[in-house]
Amino acid sequence: MAKKQVNPTRMELTRLKRKLVTATRGHKLLKDKRDELMRQFLELVRQNRTLREKVEAGLSASAKNFALARASMPAPMLDTALLAPGQKIELEAGERNVMSVRVPQFTYQTRSADENNMYSYGLSFTTADLDDAVKSLADVLPDLLQLAEIEKGCQLMAAEIEKTRRRVNALEHVMIPEMQENIKYITMKLDENERSTQIRLMKVKDMMLEKTYHYSERHLHPDIKEEQQV
Repeated sequence: MAKKQVNPTRMELTRLKRKLVTATRGHKLLKDKRDELMRQFLELVRQNRTLREKVEAGLSASAKNFALARASMPAPMLDTALLAPGQKIELEAGERNVMSVRVPQFTYQTRSADENNMYSYGLSFTTADLDDAVKSLADVLPDLLQLAEIEKGCQLMAAEIEKTRRRVNALEHVMIPEMQENIKYITMKLDENERSTQIRLMKVKDMMLEKTYHYSERHLHPDIKEEQQV
């Protein structure tokens, strides 16, 4: 029996068959999309792991250099050296489409191409540790932006994978079996109605023959009637 009330008509049967074909095709496409999303998601996770280790190592080295610079320089001199930035960076946030997922993409541009402009202080009154700290931060910036891009992409792709998985399961375990059950139910009802109609037509035909030619079963087989009386 069908899970919900449906009209056992040929029009409804045709509609359900078309809907089943569309649902089956959509189920296959969603499964392919889920598998491809999983493949790209795992690739991003591997990139994220490698890049995070690299960024953490760079930030750790920069923190150590800053600690050494603070220990070897007076605090007012260190604060004055870092008071005004020497380089300006413009960051642009864009998007790229990965299997219908809008993944962020960051690009940046420095005001000057000269790497020495990142030092906002005179080199004669500062230590080399401060130079190393600033250089470490400048070197880790591209990887840091890429890490932010990849981590946000992983979050968005994980959400899309979960959404696609729910849709695949709904089609595979609920909608498609229900439509198949409804099609089976309507087919059985139509066959039953067809048999009933055929029996009625045969009965009407017999009645018309009997009325037209004035014979019945007992007229065709009188011996049977006599045997029953005996």
